[in-house]
Amino acid sequence: MSVNYAAGLSPCDNKGKCGVPEIFNTSEEVESKLDILAELIRGSEHTVVHCGAGISTAAGIPDFRGPRGIWTLEKQGIKPEVNISFNDAIPTLTHRSLVAMERAGFVQYLVNQNIDGLHLRAGFPINRYADLHGNIFIEQCDTCAREVIQDSAVKSVGQKSTGAICNLDRPKGRGVCRGKMRDTILDWEASLPDKFLLRSEKHCKVSQLSLCLGSTLQIVPAGNLPLFTTKAGGKIVIVNLQPTRIDKEADLIINYWVDEVMVGLMKRLQLTIPEYIKPQLVMKSRHTDSLNVRWKSYYNAINANKPQSKRRKRRFTSDSDSECEYIPSLHPRHVNTENSKSEISKSPEDESEKKKY
Repeated sequence: MSVNYAAGLSPCDNKGKCGVPEIFNTSEEVESKLDILAELIRGSEHTVVHCGAGISTAAGIPDFRGPRGIWTLEKQGIKPEVNISFNDAIPTLTHRSLVAMERAGFVQYLVNQNIDGLHLRAGFPINRYADLHGNIFIEQCDTCAREVIQDSAVKSVGQKSTGAICNLDRPKGRGVCRGKMRDTILDWEASLPDKFLLRSEKHCKVSQLSLCLGSTLQIVPAGNLPLFTTKAGGKIVIVNLQPTRIDKEADLIINYWVDEVMVGLMKRLQLTIPEYIKPQLVMKSRHTDSLNVRWKSYYNAINANKPQSKRRKRRFTSDSDSECEYIPSLHPRHVNTENSKSEISKSPEDESEKKKY
């Protein structure tokens, strides 16, 4: 499918501010701000990254509201020229840097507004990020909620039927599900998946740092999530070429190319950007168990500070691969390995999960 998937969505008159001029800090300013950013990341015990379309432009996928964005050109009566498909797009330096930062323990969660699947294919752990607006490589059964990760982009958008039928065996010998498989790409008026939105809010409410990359943060509720960090006493850092909705709330703003900023940040954190060879599927972060302990300690501390008469019993929900969702799904995600056109490999750290998937 072409990366100009937006043409398949329903019409919408209010698409936000488009075509706002870009701002570039000087090289000296960028270097100074990178030093500050590196110190903030080292000092944060819980960092949430918020990603927008600006991190995928280096992969050939156009943004929406930049000077040559899809919505900007649309307002000018110009049809965008796109010469790449989602299947051919390769994770950028930013996508791969975030994978390395998560592995090193610098990133605890990622909130993704993009539908391109590049975080998934780069190897970012599935139980450590939320695709708030859907994923072009995932389809879902409208009956049992089973999710299938494909190795090629689905052909529809707007949560329409993909033509496939769910063949998952139902429990207690009740036969095959046979529900309709639908794409997960949200249309304009669609509600965000509760399981992803609530989990994102949970992480932001306890985060010490929200790092916003390549987004003007105009689409809500995704654009409001970093504000939970400030309410918790944390800091917000924005890396974007255009002004954002929450610039006044930010503690640091870097107006520069996201890839260049991430390269400089990785050097300061003494991390190597992984080479991209082929898609990798990582179901669970290597830090899952340790993070669950922190969550439990956090909720115990909250309950301990409440008056006994007002204390509410609160169920602790783990971020492990099988228990990471607030809204219980009937079935975990499944990996579709039938009729594969390209190989999706597992990373070495995910070898323990092979029996499940």
